[in-house]
Amino acid sequence: MATNSSNVTLTGLARRFVDDGLLDEDVAKEAFLQSSQNRIPLITYLAQNQLADSAKLAFSAAMEFGMPVLNLDAFLPDMMPEKVVDEKLIRKHNALPLFKRGNRLFIAVSDPTNIQALDEMKFNTGLSTDAVLVDDAKLRAAIDRYLDAHDTAMDGLDDADLEGVETEGGEQDDDESAVTASDVDDAPIVKYVNKLLLDAIRTGASDIHFEPYEKTYRVRYRTDGILKEVSRPSIKLAPKIAARVKIMAQLDISERRVPQDGRIKMKLSKTKAIDFRVNTLPTLWGEKIVLRILDPSQAKLGIDVLGYEEDQKQLYLEALEQPQGMILVTGPTGSGKTVSLYTGLNILNTTERNISTAEDPAEINLEGINQVNVNPKVGLGFAEALRAFLRQDPDVIMVGEIRDLETANIAIKAAQTGHLVLSTLHTNSAAETLTRLMNMGVPAFNIATSVSLIIAQRLGRRLCSSCKQPMEVPRDVLLKEGFTEEQIDTGFTLYRPKGCDKCNGGYKGRVGIYEVVKVTDTLANMIMEEASSIQIAKQAQAEGFRTLRQSALLKVIQGVTSLEEANRVTKD
Repeated sequence: MATNSSNVTLTGLARRFVDDGLLDEDVAKEAFLQSSQNRIPLITYLAQNQLADSAKLAFSAAMEFGMPVLNLDAFLPDMMPEKVVDEKLIRKHNALPLFKRGNRLFIAVSDPTNIQALDEMKFNTGLSTDAVLVDDAKLRAAIDRYLDAHDTAMDGLDDADLEGVETEGGEQDDDESAVTASDVDDAPIVKYVNKLLLDAIRTGASDIHFEPYEKTYRVRYRTDGILKEVSRPSIKLAPKIAARVKIMAQLDISERRVPQDGRIKMKLSKTKAIDFRVNTLPTLWGEKIVLRILDPSQAKLGIDVLGYEEDQKQLYLEALEQPQGMILVTGPTGSGKTVSLYTGLNILNTTERNISTAEDPAEINLEGINQVNVNPKVGLGFAEALRAFLRQDPDVIMVGEIRDLETANIAIKAAQTGHLVLSTLHTNSAAETLTRLMNMGVPAFNIATSVSLIIAQRLGRRLCSSCKQPMEVPRDVLLKEGFTEEQIDTGFTLYRPKGCDKCNGGYKGRVGIYEVVKVTDTLANMIMEEASSIQIAKQAQAEGFRTLRQSALLKVIQGVTSLEEANRVTKD
């Protein structure tokens, strides 16, 4: 329920500011209410919104509490104690350690009532804390200067960790980036970015997010499908970090108005290299940059480690052995479709086969496969690439995504004329994939005679084998969740995440959850009769093909993942 400012009774500092003529009473009441709701000190709220002069506020507060006001202009960042208080506490409480005398730490604050800051810093440092009153505007500026001067984000980098690491970008249209590279070739920035990339690889992250905001800058990793903040460098370093990443990806560092796409290859050793797909995006406060980590070794892990149940794996292998037909892999972005496709391509990759792929862009480089990056700007789209492939005596064709009717028709014709075609669609289930093609305008007869297998998939987090804990769940809850009477009667143990030093919150790694549907004669007839996705799904279940939800619950029964995680990635 909202509170009316007219009902606010002014006391303490708010009353003092009114009595000293710094604020009108109504303004003071509204400011008091807003600062309380936003959980920030009244003085900071007044100064940030320019409702009163910050210097006069400081002197008025000093008179109220009988404290002197210190001029922060007399302090330089290198005079202040380094690494005594955590940066998060400094930002959280708008409080700055000024100097240390023996076992006493003197802390600059603009709000003398901010006792929590003193208590938390006392607990954090083990030192006695004393408040020193300062001008709020000068305090915020001093905190920025201090954190810039004592930036800890780049400290502790081990040069040995970075030995032998080389990076190179993709194709470069001109040498503009090379000319300007020296302008931002700052050794600490180079080390910092390299360290972030290496740490992301070590922790098994799939994406790195560099994100600028008005007053802060953060770096996050997506690990096991979940984003987690790993670093918070100074906002003043944002342009240098962005420029460094763009130079590594051979992008135009002078262009900040439009998105750019690039690629980085990081050579960790003579035999090990990791690719990063780079995209920049102009945002309100600077360029957000996201790096997708592409590990070619993932495609060579083999089908056995992806999480297919034995019957599902056999269906996929049988479809790959066919000389013609279409295999469609479907699911949302980040569900592992690319790894599934490339695992199949790796199985097919022999000297006897001519394999060509059209992608946007090619994510994993495989020796022996002819990979093409589509480029619609120059007239090379999926449809154009497919037409060219068909003139080059192909055996296997992979299309990154079927986005339109033209691409769908060419791919289906290829599948009908003696070629094995693999592709992806963005749908939620196998049945919806078939109806999506119909909605695109592909004739039902062509779908029924060309599509041989559909794989719908998600990625779920694996429970950590070192710390997972058994849990009891009532029978009625299990039935409601979708477990069958037979499964419950047979008996199984459910596990929940706990968390230890070997995992991320109780999970370590991810496993695929699949719905694999072979287009049988019955399903083909239903497609030609233009049945709905609901009817097709019911028939697929009747023929024994598990849904995504059933596959997820099977992983729960096997102890691979938790019921909570199954609920997160699949829904009935």
